[in-house]
Amino acid sequence: MLSITDLTHVYANGVKALDSVSLEIPAGMFGLLGPNGAGKSSLMRCLATLQVPTTGQIHFGRIDVLREPAQLRATLGYLPQDFGVYPRVSAMDMLDHLAVLKGVAGRGDRRDTVETLLKQVNLWDVRKKAIAGFSGGMRQRFGIAQALIANPRLIIVDEPTAGLDPEERNRFNNLLSEIGENVVVILSTHIVDDVTDLCPRMAILVGGRIVESGTPAALIEGLRGRIWQASIDKSQLEAMRQQQPVIATRLRAGSTVIRVLSDASPGTNFAAVEAGLEDVYFATLHRHRATTDSLAKAA
Repeated sequence: MLSITDLTHVYANGVKALDSVSLEIPAGMFGLLGPNGAGKSSLMRCLATLQVPTTGQIHFGRIDVLREPAQLRATLGYLPQDFGVYPRVSAMDMLDHLAVLKGVAGRGDRRDTVETLLKQVNLWDVRKKAIAGFSGGMRQRFGIAQALIANPRLIIVDEPTAGLDPEERNRFNNLLSEIGENVVVILSTHIVDDVTDLCPRMAILVGGRIVESGTPAALIEGLRGRIWQASIDKSQLEAMRQQQPVIATRLRAGSTVIRVLSDASPGTNFAAVEAGLEDVYFATLHRHRATTDSLAKAA
């Protein structure tokens, strides 16, 4: 169990990236959703002991992470948003080098570890190829391989599928799903479908604060009967936003399709639709922005 209590982080320039974040994260896949700039990477860096938060506590099992960072690192696997590699080194040699740094001292143990991981992430056939020649998806799978060295019990992956094509994204998600059965895996992302596909528990981080948390099913159930959809002309969009809480828009066949959050039908041209996790996400962002705007006007 990973326990985060009242975690706050303020950068030297005064920006408050995290504001009293508290979460209990059990074994399995846990999704952390949020827009760019929400504080997700700041939280991941605090959990990975790469920066010390201003206040708060982090415990992983019996480890006090802020007081005993070395103990946490010994059982941590981390794939940051920007994973730098040595481009002219082969995948096998690079993974062997990283295994040495992670404390796998015996040559035989390292060989077994490297071979097992390269096969697990489906990179065995290109093990002698320089990482510079890897596709984006292959580099991400290599990133997961290095995160799995020494059988970590806590794995953090930050925006792992951003920029991947659909096939690589599906392959990567299948790999994460296999990994996340017996350890704590935190998936930080702004891609709602990744959380829908992988995570039995999740939270939404906006403006440095946790604004929703729970199971995707329970959060979706909270919107049952409250999501309405209509197709309108693009010229009507701004007026509709003034009249209704429009949480999402998209173009479809030349028309603008809007989704509205309402307890009752917004009008005769609206149809009730089944809610999804994307609606939960957009409704949460809409509510947060409305609250922020109200506070700004009051000030």
